[in-house]
Amino acid sequence: MKRLFLLGLIFCFLFCFGCCKAAQDKKKVITVWHWMTDRDESFQELAKQYEQKTGIKVNFELYAPSEQYSQKVRAAAQGKNLPDIFGILSEKKDFASFIKSGHVANLTPYLESDNGRWKKEFFTKALEVNEFKPDNTYGVEAGFYGIPIDVMTIEMLYNKKLFKKAGLNPDVPPATWEEFLAAIEKLRAANIPGLVSGWSEIWMIDCFASNYAFNIMGEKKVLDTIKGLIPYTDPDWIKVFDLFAQMRDNKALVTGVITMINKTAEQLFANEKCAFAFNGSWCVNVYKGMNPDLEYGVMLPPAASDSFPMVVWGGAGSSLLINDRSANKEIAIEFLKWLSDKDQQVFLANKTNNLPANKDALTGIPPILAQFADDMDYTTHPNIWGISEFPIVTETLDKGIQSIIIGEKTPQQVAIEVQKIKERELARKKP
Repeated sequence: MKRLFLLGLIFCFLFCFGCCKAAQDKKKVITVWHWMTDRDESFQELAKQYEQKTGIKVNFELYAPSEQYSQKVRAAAQGKNLPDIFGILSEKKDFASFIKSGHVANLTPYLESDNGRWKKEFFTKALEVNEFKPDNTYGVEAGFYGIPIDVMTIEMLYNKKLFKKAGLNPDVPPATWEEFLAAIEKLRAANIPGLVSGWSEIWMIDCFASNYAFNIMGEKKVLDTIKGLIPYTDPDWIKVFDLFAQMRDNKALVTGVITMINKTAEQLFANEKCAFAFNGSWCVNVYKGMNPDLEYGVMLPPAASDSFPMVVWGGAGSSLLINDRSANKEIAIEFLKWLSDKDQQVFLANKTNNLPANKDALTGIPPILAQFADDMDYTTHPNIWGISEFPIVTETLDKGIQSIIIGEKTPQQVAIEVQKIKERELARKKP
């Protein structure tokens, strides 16, 4: 009897030990969903390093293209079965809805602990994309809800070899709009096409136009326009639209720019078929694959006014969030701390040619990336404005600019059309 009792105790001990061990092992596995095909190999390599260092296994699961990834995240949110770490590819209002539904952890206490050591590692602009300020219009508790793993800026690029061919100084790109148009004239004389960008993707037109809106009228007036306090028929907005007419009349744009996706635009610039490109810092990796010998520099879009500084879209390129319902929340946060440390950021920057979010990692990155990083102080982004335009207004504006480029409409006609849609949407919003 005693023997049976003893065997029973041993069995219970082994069973309980096995259950505890299984539960413990489960806690040592973190799952990360992502969409970044260019970084997957590097992520897998870092996951191995982290497991060797800590014993915690990290499963990076790639879902691409980005549309498929977004669908998967939305479906998982509805079923409340999101992974430990994930990202959201959407506007700020959608980000806010995930937070309010309890899917995203507020990381402010972790960023600000230890005298804010973790927070101080990042570019301020990078963190702002994931920040909700006090009394924000989305009704989200103030704080930081994501960790940037890289940053980006969207600027202009110029081909140094083609500059030399046209008699332009390859070390001094145009700084003003007048200098830009003068450079275009010299390039045309040398039979070299001017500016290329994927402007069938209308968000890129919106980016270029907002750069000049900030430059011509300043941030307050741009945001007041979105609020409905300033009409799009204001003379300053006409000036913004007229820049596209000037590029059309001076033949500054590559033929077919408004029907061109950005991948095609990248191929043209990489193959030295045009002198300028409007593109983001992610292009460094793209151009390296297309033409490793490409000689080019980075420049701010040439200023059309000296009233306000030129700004460009930038900040966090890709960010990762913590599932607030995750049983592995704490160890997932520790992993993000490690992933955003200097050594891992330098590794990712050199492997994938994306700008690191960690400021301390800049000393170890390729020189061309450093040129993008130098302009981080000039960045802004719709996700940090605290207010967003009606999507149909933005679409009307961007398609209107396409019409200006091909000569179908004047800047004044586009301004009137955009304002008409704006007033309609404002009227619908009123109670």
